[in-house]
Amino acid sequence: MAFDLTPLRAAIAAHSRVARVVIVEVQGSSPREVGASMLVWDGGQSGTIGGGALEYQSAQWAFAREGLSRHPLGPELGQCCGGVVTLLTEVFDADRLATLDGESVIARGPGEMPLAVKRLTTCARNQGVDLRPRMVQGWFVEPIAQPTQPIWIWGAGHVGRALVDVLLPIPEFEITWVDTAPNRFPDTIPEGVSALPASDPLRVVPHAPDNAAHLILTYSHALDLSLCDALLHHGFGFTGLIGSDTKWARFTSRLRKMGHSDAQISRICCPIGQKSFGKHPQAIAVGVAAQLLSLSTTNAGVQCPTISFASQA
Repeated sequence: MAFDLTPLRAAIAAHSRVARVVIVEVQGSSPREVGASMLVWDGGQSGTIGGGALEYQSAQWAFAREGLSRHPLGPELGQCCGGVVTLLTEVFDADRLATLDGESVIARGPGEMPLAVKRLTTCARNQGVDLRPRMVQGWFVEPIAQPTQPIWIWGAGHVGRALVDVLLPIPEFEITWVDTAPNRFPDTIPEGVSALPASDPLRVVPHAPDNAAHLILTYSHALDLSLCDALLHHGFGFTGLIGSDTKWARFTSRLRKMGHSDAQISRICCPIGQKSFGKHPQAIAVGVAAQLLSLSTTNAGVQCPTISFASQA
């Protein structure tokens, strides 16, 4: 879990001054893990550190008690977990947020930074070492979330909008959203999403990264087919197409006639979304999100998993 600046940036833009409370250490049982955090502002909050009395009191004290605080969950707060949680509370405004620009890892603690912390942060920055949030000699070391998986969503209809809502909070995903006209998108595009109106979406395909995951769900079967053809020529990490088994059988036949081999065609996953979740747009989005999270994004040869998918004509 990493420090995601996107929701903090949005909260500061809306409320000017925002406290962030993050779990930095856990002993015994706890409702959330190290790195779990919440944001608090005057009159509201987002995120969670596990709910209950710990979260309630931490939100109440967020602007009055900066720094580290230790909380025995049983005796102090009456929570049944029985462990001990250490929290770090920090208050951010636009100026303090700006100090994090360009950082990939940050460390905070009392006194002079220990040598072990310096070595750890240097390795993380210079060598790309995978780093999880942790306490080191009284200092909390935390990676800044960096988008690592480009997601291209083709279509801004009901399912496309649901997918954006579900996928946006996942900090590893960098979303590009394509449709044929500005009025096909919602009036407000969420921060962190790159909306790309293109009267001819096929001209946009060459600009997609080779490792991108594509989700095709436009208003037009003809456009869906053309996008499948263009992406097979361009290359991708994953491509999922919304549709019924009948639609996919028709597309498979047409893609063969366009010159694609069965091995190439099989890399397109259709249908998408877990059937057991139902056909509601949000249900489809949840199933697709689970599918994307299960993929090895470094493997460009990933094929459609052998699970039951929903039918959408």
